[in-house]
Amino acid sequence: MSLSKIKQDWETLGELDPCWAVLTSLPKGQSGEPDFDAFFRTGEEEIAGVMQKSDQLGRSSKRESVLDFGCGLGRLTRALSTYFSLAVGVDISAPMVERARQLNQSIANCEFILNTSGDLRQFPDNHFDMIYTARVLQHIPTRAAIKAYLEEFVRVLNSGGLLVFQLPSFIRVRNRIQPRRRLYAFLKALGVGEKTLLTRLNLSPMHMTFIPKADVIDYLASLGAGILDVHPDSMCGPTIESHTYYVTK
Repeated sequence: MSLSKIKQDWETLGELDPCWAVLTSLPKGQSGEPDFDAFFRTGEEEIAGVMQKSDQLGRSSKRESVLDFGCGLGRLTRALSTYFSLAVGVDISAPMVERARQLNQSIANCEFILNTSGDLRQFPDNHFDMIYTARVLQHIPTRAAIKAYLEEFVRVLNSGGLLVFQLPSFIRVRNRIQPRRRLYAFLKALGVGEKTLLTRLNLSPMHMTFIPKADVIDYLASLGAGILDVHPDSMCGPTIESHTYYVTK
């Protein structure tokens, strides 16, 4: 599965049901009149916990710039902007980025950038004091591509900064088949409309990838990164094992 295919799928999701695509615990079909106050409140709660952990790890001395990778509608970027002088959100989906700019136009220290490459070349080395990404890396189709982004995160992270990312570490064999995604692709090829596939048939193009925790830790060590903490999380639901990693360099 190519990056261009992922981009196409997420542009469709960004147009038809962006709130659900960002946070699948929400009901589908909220694109018409979603409760954006409640939507952004979930981001505030999530980031509050992350920043509390950052304080506990002693990573609160420098908070000039932060990167929200896979920002979607800016749910987490907006929350991060209350802790940093500048919060930058990047996303592969042009509709997501455009909507994020509209929804957050009153927040001066939020910036949203389209990033359609498999790297972060538009940012220099040692650029961000913190990088956060959750419910994003799991949708990248190959482990090699995920590792390439992890390498980029370490590159653009400031010395002594904090990288926080979530990633599934194990998916049961029966869940790896991903029948809803396969049926979505099959019916779309037959000409069934994306809105019907998403809302009426309850299908989704989202891909799920995992990397075992030990492999992630070994790879980060090979990049010269330091592991501050790793803990299990429930971001993928009860059937998929997932972990959140706190990393520095």
